[in-house]
Amino acid sequence: MNRKFFVSLLSLILCCAVMTAQEIQKSQLQQRAEEEETRGKLASARSLYLRAFDDYAAKGQTKECVTCGTKATSLYYRESLYKEAFEFLHNVDRAIANDKKLSGSEKSALRYYVVKERLQMYIRLKKSVNALEQLKAMENLANAAKDETVSNDMLYSKAIYHYSFGQTAEGNAAFKVMAQKLTAQKEYDKVDEVYQTLIKNSRRMGNAGMLTQTYSSYIAWKDSVNALAFADEIGALQQQIKEHEASIAEKDSSLKTRKIVIVSLCVLTAILAGVLVLGVFVLLYFIAARRKQNNIIKMANESNAQKAKFICNIANHMKPTLSKLDASKPEVKALIDFSKHMQTFAELESGEGESVELEDTQMQAFSEELVAEIKGKVKSGVSLVVNVPRMTAPINKEYVTHILRHLLANAAFYTPENGKITLEFKKRSPHKYQYVLTDSGEGIPEEKQMSVFVPFLEVKDLTEGDGLGLPICRQMAVKMGGNLEMDPQFTKGARFVLELHA
Repeated sequence: MNRKFFVSLLSLILCCAVMTAQEIQKSQLQQRAEEEETRGKLASARSLYLRAFDDYAAKGQTKECVTCGTKATSLYYRESLYKEAFEFLHNVDRAIANDKKLSGSEKSALRYYVVKERLQMYIRLKKSVNALEQLKAMENLANAAKDETVSNDMLYSKAIYHYSFGQTAEGNAAFKVMAQKLTAQKEYDKVDEVYQTLIKNSRRMGNAGMLTQTYSSYIAWKDSVNALAFADEIGALQQQIKEHEASIAEKDSSLKTRKIVIVSLCVLTAILAGVLVLGVFVLLYFIAARRKQNNIIKMANESNAQKAKFICNIANHMKPTLSKLDASKPEVKALIDFSKHMQTFAELESGEGESVELEDTQMQAFSEELVAEIKGKVKSGVSLVVNVPRMTAPINKEYVTHILRHLLANAAFYTPENGKITLEFKKRSPHKYQYVLTDSGEGIPEEKQMSVFVPFLEVKDLTEGDGLGLPICRQMAVKMGGNLEMDPQFTKGARFVLELHA
């Protein structure tokens, strides 16, 4: 009997050892994946995450399964493997749906993070409509999850979405709610990450004014957070001192006990003094950092001004020589036009942040006059449509006229016979207006849509155009407080959107 007992016990121990080894192997898979990702070996890390995903799915550990699945997805699209990423997310959705042990709110919380990966991909692909659909789905899932962590992440994702698509006002509103809530909950890292995203977008857009304002807000927020953390530490120490004082008042026992309490108070006082000294050094450090940041911004602004002045000087030095050449020759005329365009672009860039004058304009008559100018330039059978309501709006006529003339001239050139050119004007809010120009031409490839607004990007034959037309138009739009961009969702030609702010 004893022999049988020991044999059974040994079998049970071996069985447990095998199960433990399997557990370690699965956890090691995930750990190895994280190590490979840290080293920058994305393909190897992705493979390990996929194996960990299968292991967790087979065991029914759905939460860990979703963690590895979303990690693998992010590594797919970091290498631009979007098709594989979208397809794999279906496997993650099925793993959640097949787990009968999870409650409805738990499934909503897990599905939220799956949908969040789709949002991240559509943001990277610059597909605002698809991204908005995912954002709405995330909001519904966050409400159903009833999880504070998910709710906080939802505020963060909403702010990132708006800033990624240039919706600064909406982003600021979402950011303000998120910052107040997460700062109150001491989740400072997420607030800091949104600030970094906003700074990155400002640099990408070349908006020095927005960059300066964001840096100032960021430094001010950092100072306030440091002050809050410092106050929390002091408050905690003061609370400990109060507790010890209460203990002294309650305990009127032996002299030894009193001495212990007094020594404790002395130690706490020394710690408090040390924290105060440390706090002073921290504040001095951040004050110095803020000054350094301001100096960097000032140097960047001065550099932009010097660059603009340099370009203007080049254009001015070219004028006397160009004026002596035969302007009837295409090459000479191209050089003269290029010199004027360089000077215009430099003057706009150096004056960025300055206000422009607006005047109330009857938009229908104004728009029809501009479209009438290209009637003789369009090809046979091309229809011109003006969809502008009878209304008055405050605009800078000089800049808006320049932008629309350039866009209409391009549309007339690229629209084939029997095509269509449409100019629309809409009021989006009490102080926001929008021109939309659409043509049925060949359009611009998606990979080149962002580069058309960047000056001096390619070496070009000036007789075929200098490539400064659209950069100048965008700079004028920015100077008016608006923006000019292409609609990446429109594929049956080209569509430009000019945003104006009153």
